[in-house]
Amino acid sequence: QLQLVESGGGLVQPGGSLRLSCAASGFTLDYYAVGWFRQAPGKEREGVSCITSSGGDTKYADSVKGRFIISKDSAKNTVYLQMNSLKPEDTAVYYCAAGPDPTGWGVGPFCRPSYENWGQGTPVTVSS
Repeated sequence: QLQLVESGGGLVQPGGSLRLSCAASGFTLDYYAVGWFRQAPGKEREGVSCITSSGGDTKYADSVKGRFIISKDSAKNTVYLQMNSLKPEDTAVYYCAAGPDPTGWGVGPFCRPSYENWGQGTPVTVSS
């Protein structure tokens, strides 16, 4: 059974940092692109960052560029999202998702046109 489990969310003060983890089981991320998404209360879900299966390409939403870093540890079958200089507007439930990326190059502006496998989400609250 393909499963993604996010962890690492919590309450942090503005300017602080958090590292989210997305651990995969039942399949290897070596052949999957992974995206991080977030949904704030009353807002639509938005893409935050993605990484191709090879790890050779990453993309970021303009709102997080320069503050967030996505990375991949193939040995742990886990993708991370390092979030720095957090702002109150980063408050949301963060989800990771995976989709096949057999070439390693990704497809489209966000590594994949769609993602089939989703985690349950981890909440992030940025507040003083």
